[in-house]
Amino acid sequence: MPLELASRLDKIGRDELPRLLRDMPKCELHIHIEGSLEPELIFALAQRNGVALSYPSVEALREAYAFTDLQSFLDIYYAGASVLLKEEDFFDMAMAYFRKAAADNVVHAELFFDPQTHTDRGVPFKTVIDGLTRASETAQRELGVSSALILCFLRHLSEEAALATLEEALPYRDQFIGVGLDSSERGHPPEKFARVFARCRELGLHLVAHAGEEGPAEYIETALDLLKVERIDHGVRCVEKPALVERLAAEQVPLTVCPLSNIKLCVFSSMDQHNIASLLEAGLKVTVNSDDPAYFGGYMNENFDAVFNGLPQLGPRHAYQLALNSIEASFGSDEAKAAWVEKLDRVFADAS
Repeated sequence: MPLELASRLDKIGRDELPRLLRDMPKCELHIHIEGSLEPELIFALAQRNGVALSYPSVEALREAYAFTDLQSFLDIYYAGASVLLKEEDFFDMAMAYFRKAAADNVVHAELFFDPQTHTDRGVPFKTVIDGLTRASETAQRELGVSSALILCFLRHLSEEAALATLEEALPYRDQFIGVGLDSSERGHPPEKFARVFARCRELGLHLVAHAGEEGPAEYIETALDLLKVERIDHGVRCVEKPALVERLAAEQVPLTVCPLSNIKLCVFSSMDQHNIASLLEAGLKVTVNSDDPAYFGGYMNENFDAVFNGLPQLGPRHAYQLALNSIEASFGSDEAKAAWVEKLDRVFADAS
């Protein structure tokens, strides 16, 4: 950040922070659309589709959201996804997210979706992607939120299953912009998926991968060196290797950090222990995202509020940087990015 801009931003009082965090345009780059499925909608879809749930009420389901690690969350996550059967279900789920995103001044969202979670239950790939695509088009038209879809492979399954999913997706190539890697990180290193990512690279798809959340810093290096990813999803354990932190800063590799998720899954014990402030100060291209907001207690603005309340050393300059990072790290067009930055500058100019 230029010194003149940093100096101007540092003159803005912290009392302006709540408004700035609320009003500044931002891009969400780490949102699992299935993870935005709120308990109320889970029960509504279960009733619509005649699906029996293991929980007697919305309250009982929400009380089950006491996770000790990633796997304990995934068990409930996959159970919730069982109510998604028809195109309309995927449309309704995504539109519910887009309405919350628009209220948080998210101007662009790149949605992760997990086709294997659904195709393994007999739901056709076409049903999944057509529902999500229709929601994306509706959100652009009615809410002014642009979006794109990123197909994620489940890393606890085999690479052969990922390759088969890719082949199944190719007839719909124009409906998604990239691929990612998610689900259980421990014991499933990035190199397990080297062949499928090489194939995706040949196809011109954008490449991202979860690494360095519960897995070690080495997973981040492998994702960069073998999978050739453009962004690291999470990446907070990069601090285990100072040389890696220096590399991420030098190469400006975006990290899509999810603060409330990190607390809920016990990656950090509390927000005042989170390392996002030190990552920013080290010059890394950090972004704030909501991950699985229905399960982790907050959408975009709630994540921003939690970070800035828990880490009082962060101020308006950091808020601007985080929003700018999200725009620059997105896969949006240069024209769209320029418009979002212009809007961002206006919001902060009004406060200075």
